[in-house]
Amino acid sequence: MVFEISREAAAGGGGSSSTLRILVATDCHLGYLEKDELRRSDSFDTFEEIFSLAEQHKVDFVLLGGNLFHENKPSRSTLVKTIEILRRRCLGDRPVQFQVVSDQATSLQNLFDRVNHEDPNINVGLPVFTIHGDHDDPTGVDNMSAIDVLASAGFVNYFGKVDLGSSGVDQISLHPILIKKGATSVALYGLGNVRDTRLSKMFQTPGAIKWMNHESPEDMPLLSDWFNIMILHQNRRTASPDNGVTEYLLPHSLDLVIWGHEHESIADPWEVPGLGFHITQPGSTITTSLTSAEATQKHVLLLEIKGMKYRPTKIPLKTVRPFEYAEVVLEEQEDVDPNDEWTVHAHLDKVVDNLIEKNNRKTGSGSEPKLPLVRIKVDYSGFSTINPHRFGQKYVGKVANPQDVIVFSRSAKRRQNTQVNTDGSEQIYPTELDQCTVEALVAESNVKTQILQVNDLHTALHVFVKKDDNMAFHSCLQKNTEDAKKKLTDGSSEFKSKDKEKIALELDRCMQASAKGETGSTPSSQNLPASMALSAFEELKCSSDQVDQDTHDNSDELVETSSVAGRYGAVRRNR
Repeated sequence: MVFEISREAAAGGGGSSSTLRILVATDCHLGYLEKDELRRSDSFDTFEEIFSLAEQHKVDFVLLGGNLFHENKPSRSTLVKTIEILRRRCLGDRPVQFQVVSDQATSLQNLFDRVNHEDPNINVGLPVFTIHGDHDDPTGVDNMSAIDVLASAGFVNYFGKVDLGSSGVDQISLHPILIKKGATSVALYGLGNVRDTRLSKMFQTPGAIKWMNHESPEDMPLLSDWFNIMILHQNRRTASPDNGVTEYLLPHSLDLVIWGHEHESIADPWEVPGLGFHITQPGSTITTSLTSAEATQKHVLLLEIKGMKYRPTKIPLKTVRPFEYAEVVLEEQEDVDPNDEWTVHAHLDKVVDNLIEKNNRKTGSGSEPKLPLVRIKVDYSGFSTINPHRFGQKYVGKVANPQDVIVFSRSAKRRQNTQVNTDGSEQIYPTELDQCTVEALVAESNVKTQILQVNDLHTALHVFVKKDDNMAFHSCLQKNTEDAKKKLTDGSSEFKSKDKEKIALELDRCMQASAKGETGSTPSSQNLPASMALSAFEELKCSSDQVDQDTHDNSDELVETSSVAGRYGAVRRNR
């Protein structure tokens, strides 16, 4: 599926009129550590480089794979800097060489029902298409995110947004954005972040996710001639699908899957055995977690598509702050004494100095390089720990993260669950807290929720804790309440249209059948005439009609309806 084009076409960007060029980047995390005086501009420096590369390679559009922002509610400073970059890099008179031929209202999340470069009031020279991630996902009563702000202003094209609502029925319809450039036809599917366990269940439930096929009129290519791209933002798991989404849940009709959320850069596409499509994982453009997976070179991906073939080119990012990582097992070091803390300090100092020197050799001379990030993961099994903050003070001005240069861990064998032996020797217990889901709590308490949906409660709890949204539970309650009201309203019209005599006879029959099975019941409760049931029904109906008509007097009283009250309680009537 990989094709080669002439070097002149690749360099000049003009090339074949049918070659669609897309620059792909994921997990930009704009605004990350914006209060850190040294690292506050790192995410924006790399974001600028991404658009510089887009101009250099003359791409048709930029495709972002979620987590554009690091915070769900980015600060005003972050929003202003983002808008400044998008306005400077994306607006202009450069002609857009491709067309969107699908029904844009079904796939784009904006009020204008069109891509921004087709808006006559905006001059867009470089379109940007983006989905949301787990950091900048929509929340609140109106289900809005920070990306909606950019989309409403015309700076980005926001797609892949779904609102599962409060109906309790999980269903997603994925509508592709159909893009044509010359003889090349691309169907771009997008899905923003959905809670992993929920989405995994939906993928495994027939009919829960509907892949809407693109129509092929006479002047459009056949379905088999479309190059299908899917971009999503989820935890990627190959073993347990409950903790993420596995590629084996995706349909075979796809040609290329672009995976966001995973920060490790594996930009070179690989084929999924037995499915036929390829997967690429560009990785994040900024280091947010100091782990071995993020210690590799960061990339963006240039896709050149022509017909049903494509060529991927990973482009290294040069503005990313350098990161050096190492792991040390203290009990394997000959120059470290478990009873002498000074030897631990001396050995770790040597490791840090070697990493700093290694980074200096990489950067070489030229412009002043950024201070590197340095992280040493220390297995201290059999040793006592040292103070990480005190250790890092000597590296202020030498590394970008002196406060957390070292992190301590223990080997898995020493973290196993054991008990206290009879001889009094103490064993080690794990420190992790057991986690419980809302679904498990509801199932354990045997509560049957009728208005509030368990999935929505779980989502609201996640948003409240992770996104610091104080209105999360209010939004959940309001959505579920409105949905319940709608169901009751729809059902009431059908109820009133039924024949009252039939309802009374049915009530009489059911209560007589119930009375036969009762022991020790009074004679009056064994037989209920149909006229008595009909009277009860009319009492209920009058009460309901009076509530709808009278909006001025809120006083009410409880009225008993003869012997019906003994069985059904009391009826509330307005007066």
